[in-house]
Parts: sequence; C-alpha cells; structure tokens
Amino acid sequence: MLIFTPLHPSSALSAELLMLEQVGCFWCEKWDKEIGLIYPKTDEAKIAPLRKVNIHEPWPKDLEGINVGPFTPTFVVVNNGKEIGRMRGYAGDEFFWTLLDELLNKLPNSTNSNNPNQ
Repeated sequence: MLIFTPLHPSSALSAELLMLEQVGCFWCEKWDKEIGLIYPKTDEAKIAPLRKVNIHEPWPKDLEGINVGPFTPTFVVVNNGKEIGRMRGYAGDEFFWTLLDELLNKLPNSTNSNNPNQ
C-alpha cells in the first residue's frame, strides 16, 4: 500500500502562482526565458506551482473571483481560490523573486522559511 504524506500544510498545497499572459507579450517571453525554465525546480514552486492563463481565452471557472486585468504579465498568488496578492509586469529576476517572496509570506501556514507568521 502506497501512503502519501504531504510535505507542506494543505493550505500551501492549494496555492498557485498564476501567470496572466497573452500572445506577443515581450515581457512574458522574457520571463519565460529568465525564470520559466527554472521555476518548477524551485522551493517557491513547491509552495505555489505555476499556472499560466491567457487573458484572451475563456476564463477558467475556478478563477471567477480573480480579476483578469489588462496588463501582462501579471502574477497572482492564489490560495483556495482567493487572491493573496499580485505583481504586475516583469522588471527582471531579482525584482521578481523579491516580490514573489513577499507574496508567499502572506500565505497561511506558508512553508516559506522567511514567513514571520509561523
């Protein structure tokens, strides 16, 4: 019998990092080249796996409470279907990681070691 034991609290497992994008977005492509390939291998991805959503496609039903907005890329940390926070645009890798860390620290029961609420 295979028993699965979660490594993270259940609320952290339900978190996602949404990347709102559109075809032809220069900054989306830049993010893909600089961060997109490594993101799935990071500790941040274990807390909030990446989910890309095209803003011009039909909006997913499970994201109905999340505002689309006109700008891409926009990164939204979602937990249990509720927005925790967002960052608009991509100004480089250092800026991205710093802001993402701030957003992940807002997650309840976050496994991020920098979370002062633990």
